[in-house]
Amino acid sequence: MKSAIIITGATGSMGSSAVRSLAAEGHTVIMACRNMEKADSISREILADIPAAQLFPLQVDISRMDSVRAFVANTLELTERNSLAITGLLNNAGIINREFRTTDDGLENTLATNFLGPFLLTGLLIPHLSDDAHIVNMVSLTCRFASIGRDFFCPDPKRFSQLGTYAGTKLALLLSSVTLNERLRQQGCRISVNVADPGVVNSNMLHMGRWFDPLADIVFRPLCSSPDKGIRPALNALHSDRTGMYFRKDSFEPIPSRYLSDSRKDWLWQEAERLTMSH
Repeated sequence: MKSAIIITGATGSMGSSAVRSLAAEGHTVIMACRNMEKADSISREILADIPAAQLFPLQVDISRMDSVRAFVANTLELTERNSLAITGLLNNAGIINREFRTTDDGLENTLATNFLGPFLLTGLLIPHLSDDAHIVNMVSLTCRFASIGRDFFCPDPKRFSQLGTYAGTKLALLLSSVTLNERLRQQGCRISVNVADPGVVNSNMLHMGRWFDPLADIVFRPLCSSPDKGIRPALNALHSDRTGMYFRKDSFEPIPSRYLSDSRKDWLWQEAERLTMSH
């Protein structure tokens, strides 16, 4: 069977860069995209440069749990029809909302997109991954400044902040990666779980929708990494035989002990399971 790698947020700056890089290496790529018109456009651009690329755009709104379930069903049908083995999952999709808003499921949108959607997607796919598959979750340097309390899952506009909420969701994704890796190791499973930190990348996510954006573009944006450079840690993780590692720049190290021993990780896992199963 041919191998296939799933990339969420495949139409974003880093996501499309990952698709192009993996396609150039000969990998079949399943592009998990919210905007199919944009996905088709990016696919055509890549195919123009790499005619042999095997790309399969599939629609998903990662913030909606029913959409995640439908995507998994469509993915399994696609892989069976084309004799594909899923050897990699890159949870790359992410969002920084300026304003508080909720999804149709009643979840805060940043939380649903950055944590609960990827959590559900990964859980549903694990039974269908190849024995030595690679799971990579895209985290953020903001994790070290994040705060998560017992009200983390309760949507409340009074507690929402653009960067604070984003950082909390990325920390939750990191802690759930630790738990997932521990559980798979206990089961004797060979699937690897790593996290990747792209650093500060010159992408559309840098636009905060604030008055200072034009000034930041002039002063700050030239100092940022390109999408091609920002996605490199995630690609390195997808190709690594290690597990439980934190990839950034061109290096990696074990996920820091402060996350391994964080007392909130079991609670986060249990709450994420409860919420994703109920929606």
